[in-house]
Amino acid sequence: MITIVDSGLSNLGSVSNMLRYIGIESQVSSDPDVVAHAERLILPGVGAFDNGMQSLTQRGLIAPLNTAVLERKVPVLGICLGMQLLCDGSDEGDLPGLGWIKGRAVRFDLGNNSERLRIPHMGWSAVSIPRAGRLFPDPDWDNRFYFVHSYHVVCDDPADVAGTTRHGIEVTAAVERGNIFGAQFHPEKSHRFGMSVLKTFAEIS
Repeated sequence: MITIVDSGLSNLGSVSNMLRYIGIESQVSSDPDVVAHAERLILPGVGAFDNGMQSLTQRGLIAPLNTAVLERKVPVLGICLGMQLLCDGSDEGDLPGLGWIKGRAVRFDLGNNSERLRIPHMGWSAVSIPRAGRLFPDPDWDNRFYFVHSYHVVCDDPADVAGTTRHGIEVTAAVERGNIFGAQFHPEKSHRFGMSVLKTFAEIS
């Protein structure tokens, strides 16, 4: 059973619908006790960083999340803003993040932007996989994922980077540290590639 954390900041229906479509049992909850005792967690999110942390705090979910992820070591997958919330903080706001992945989210700086790329980075992009991991077992996987973001995560430890993509510059597309995983892209909007990632996550013990 995957518990999808209801922080009030995302379309939870698209995530739960995709899980249902591929035969994975899930529930949506903002109940701190349910979150604390979850078997595995998905933390989705869209919007501003501080709003995300404020919502988790107001719903009393910070301590239950720490209990599940840091003490019980259950697998957790942060999606989009949810991945950024895993980090220490963001240039988008002033509040500290969950601090599970050392690093922070920074705004795109495309320099002279000779390619005339737009921010946010929106659309389909391939993810390069630096090494085999639990979220991406095959480094040679030919893939495409759907992104929508104006900030990207910079990890203090390069070993935490599970995937990268390019939008004028190379940016972190996924993170992985122990039982903690993050996807800057939207697996629930990425068709068969997203289905594969969600299936893989559901099988992580």
